[in-house]
Amino acid sequence: MTKKIYIFIIILISNVNFAQQTNGKFKEKVEIEFELNYLLRLPEKPQGKYPLMIFLHGAGERGTDINKVIANGPLQDKYKEYTKEFAILAPQCPEGQYWDVEAVYQLIKKIIKDNKNIDTNRIYLTGLSMGGWGSWRLAEKHPEMFAALVTVCGPAGLPEKREAHLIKDIPTRIFHGALDDVVPVDNSIQMYQELKSLEADVDLTIFKDDNHNSWDSTYSNPELYKWILKQRKTKI
Repeated sequence: MTKKIYIFIIILISNVNFAQQTNGKFKEKVEIEFELNYLLRLPEKPQGKYPLMIFLHGAGERGTDINKVIANGPLQDKYKEYTKEFAILAPQCPEGQYWDVEAVYQLIKKIIKDNKNIDTNRIYLTGLSMGGWGSWRLAEKHPEMFAALVTVCGPAGLPEKREAHLIKDIPTRIFHGALDDVVPVDNSIQMYQELKSLEADVDLTIFKDDNHNSWDSTYSNPELYKWILKQRKTKI
């Protein structure tokens, strides 16, 4: 899927000179093209409308081999029994880049448009490591889209904490390994504390024996998927 963004740049130019001052405006249109590979797995036996789970992978799965997105997370075959009711969309971040959340957002809208049986009240977002960060950013940019958010060992800095109020109405579950030496657990603790102070529906699970691979403990838990399926933007 290709996304085109039109950015209008306005630069104010001033020359600070007591003898002569020039003021002006420079306006330029810049076109940006972005491509995303993606994998979409639909439910095997859908009955009516079905939920959509968005999965954002970590840095190790970037590239052009789409099969990499299956390596970790909910698309693994061993979790099929837990995920059989979901459609799962897994975009792939290009090599050497970080998640462009607007590109992902446009992809999600395209998938929804092309698959009329997706229940737009049950769109869920999850991601691990770099994808955990991408999940924070995407949810904060488009909180109206998601019924639940699950982040796993995701980096979260000042921008994410500053905009946490934007996702206070999204039920959120945060997971991290206490021994994580790639993304320190404080990233998740601070986001949890920020959301808790906003009276959000948020919970933090810290796996005391896990390093950075806390996604194994997270996605192997069938109770997580049961909780996700209960979340709806519009309660029924």
